[in-house]
Amino acid sequence: MDLERTGLRFKVIEDRPMNGGRQVVVQFGNGYGASVVRGPYTYGGSDGLFEVAVLLFDVETNDWHLPYATPVTDDVLGHLTEDEVARTLTEIHDLPHRAITSGDRSS
Repeated sequence: MDLERTGLRFKVIEDRPMNGGRQVVVQFGNGYGASVVRGPYTYGGSDGLFEVAVLLFDVETNDWHLPYATPVTDDVLGHLTEDEVARTLTEIHDLPHRAITSGDRSS
């Protein structure tokens, strides 16, 4: 999927092969980001669909984790079309700014 088509501003953190598929990790300016994956072992990957997880970045280390408690979702979203991925990325991009540091790992 061409994430540039979303028109959103983001930084690509990783773009790599993953378990026979591909993962792209992006970071938005609000402290959140997303992992977009498609492959044989992802939710919907065998049907050519995508999986998206909301990420929260640590401002000190640039490490990320899955917060599992956002207005977008409380889990990984699977079986998404390209249009659904674009809508989900927009929702994540539009979340209020949230900054965490290595000492704060609460969701």
